[in-house]
Amino acid sequence: MTFGISKEFRFSASHRLDGLAPDHQCSRLHGHNYVVELTLSAPSDALSKVGFVRDYGDLKEFSRWLDTEMDHRHLNDVVPFNPTAENLCRWIFEQWISRYPELSTVRVSETVKTWAEYRP
Repeated sequence: MTFGISKEFRFSASHRLDGLAPDHQCSRLHGHNYVVELTLSAPSDALSKVGFVRDYGDLKEFSRWLDTEMDHRHLNDVVPFNPTAENLCRWIFEQWISRYPELSTVRVSETVKTWAEYRP
């Protein structure tokens, strides 16, 4: 049996995507109010003594990082790749798996109706 917890975080940033036709809306500078969702998972025998996968309070470190490194930034200047939602998912996962070994999924939303997800 596996348990999972998830928490949403928000930030606003601009980006533009390379490799698209010049008239494609995403090739132009634009911004989003992003939502990042982290999901952490653990088998029942790995829960903490109080029954947590991880204390939600431990995720404050991620929130502070997101505010400092991503919020109100131009993502093309922050990351060394084309900042698609898919690429951001993988990059965030790779940045945080060593600190949160229970991390199982990262989701990124650019709009209220769209999500990208990375689950290795």
